[in-house]
Amino acid sequence: QVQLVESGGGLVQAGGSLRLSCAASGRTFSSYVMGWFRQAPGKEREFVATITRSGGTTMYADSVKGRFTISRDNAKNTVYLQMNSLKPEDTAVYYCAAGSKTYGSRWSDYDYWGQGTRVTVSS
Repeated sequence: QVQLVESGGGLVQAGGSLRLSCAASGRTFSSYVMGWFRQAPGKEREFVATITRSGGTTMYADSVKGRFTISRDNAKNTVYLQMNSLKPEDTAVYYCAAGSKTYGSRWSDYDYWGQGTRVTVSS
């Protein structure tokens, strides 16, 4: 069982930056693939980024590629999402997720979810 707690959301102007953090409980953090998803008002939850257990490989949604960076620190049981050049369309609740199975971009690839942190980008 893994518990995930996101932080770092807030209100930022377009073009600005935020760094989201997701702290995981338990001693097996390094055994999980970690991902970030987001859900905008009235829309379905969508994939943002994922990172393998070692942190050696990452994958991004096309909409955030080149602007967002996912990273992890297994010693601190934490995964990060650095978001630069933010746009109003990035406004959403951002969720951290942990998966014990394959590395992927589908919500079904992940077993555990945080409660989310809200990001609002003003124009």
